[in-house]
Amino acid sequence: MPDELRVTPPRARILAAARDLFHRRGLRGVGVDAIAEAAGTNKMTLYRHFESKDELIVAYLRGVAAEADAIWQAIERDNPDDPQAQLKSWLKCAEDCISVDGRGCDLANAAVELTEAGHPARRLIEEMKNEQRGRLAKLCRRAGIAKSEVLADTLTLLLEGARVSRQAAGTNGPSAKFVSTAETVIETFKAKPKGASLRKRVR
Repeated sequence: MPDELRVTPPRARILAAARDLFHRRGLRGVGVDAIAEAAGTNKMTLYRHFESKDELIVAYLRGVAAEADAIWQAIERDNPDDPQAQLKSWLKCAEDCISVDGRGCDLANAAVELTEAGHPARRLIEEMKNEQRGRLAKLCRRAGIAKSEVLADTLTLLLEGARVSRQAAGTNGPSAKFVSTAETVIETFKAKPKGASLRKRVR
């Protein structure tokens, strides 16, 4: 076993191995034997920390959510009290997610694989996706955009679509224009409706 594995607690090694394998091969394409081997341990130890593969999947997805939360915190920390700059930073982070990783969104990929309605991870994925969308809507509202909820939905759909397009059409497909498209959408929402200033003067 490599030295770096010897000093890492078994649970952390198992989660790290699961994170890598689930991301690259999918949930159904990886068994607990492969995860245990990659973690430098055995199935007995794996089941000592996680009662089932489903429990390990839930823990893995919670880790994905924690990574997303860390990105939000960094956006807010790097652009204090500046929602406009935070929105631009969100676009840059979204672009990085699209361009750097061709596997797409872990949460969306997991949702596609977990077809059982009662799977413990299904509700977790829904909650996490809704939380991310809610944070984006709040940011749009703080940036002074009136229809912040609609814009958040639009940007969310644009990002989800871009990540799928990246997998299907490659780096030169529509996903390559994510930022410019998103910026155009944002500017459209910022624009005042025609006649608004005239109505204001008449009143």
